[in-house]
Amino acid sequence: MIRKILINCIAATSLILLSTQAFALINFSVGVPLSHTFSSSDIRESDGVSGTFIQIGIPILPGLGMDNYETKLKDSDTKIGTTIYNLYYLLPIPVINLTIGAGVGSTEVKCDTCSTFYEKGGAVQGYASLGFPIIPLFDLHLSYRSITSKIKGKGLLDGTEVDVSGNVKGIGIMFNF
Repeated sequence: MIRKILINCIAATSLILLSTQAFALINFSVGVPLSHTFSSSDIRESDGVSGTFIQIGIPILPGLGMDNYETKLKDSDTKIGTTIYNLYYLLPIPVINLTIGAGVGSTEVKCDTCSTFYEKGGAVQGYASLGFPIIPLFDLHLSYRSITSKIKGKGLLDGTEVDVSGNVKGIGIMFNF
């Protein structure tokens, strides 16, 4: 009887713990942005976003990541390019994978003549990601990033600032090895 209870406890514990990153030596995550909305009404709406989110880390320690994506503005050939380097922490919670992080980088307006009129702007972000294990050592996660950034004008537009702050939603997959 005790043997049966002990085997059931070990089996239940293994199922819970092996579905998380607890026993992994390294985790690697890739994702893509799904949508980008701007806070300022001065910026046109997004007409699609493309790029990647990449993260790599070791459980218990903070990890490193990079976001690199471009957002096309509606009814225009202009794009907003964003590159951000992140520091994140994967919280050791059984059954779900919760990641929180922050990053710094740059944004720029991209078009044929935009470099003549706009400088690169600094960007900071905070983000959270919620992952659901699909099979042991793999998870599917949704992320939400809040970005603050302003781009300064130069030349004819000297002294003007364009607020390109906003929110980016994404989806990705994490592999735990």
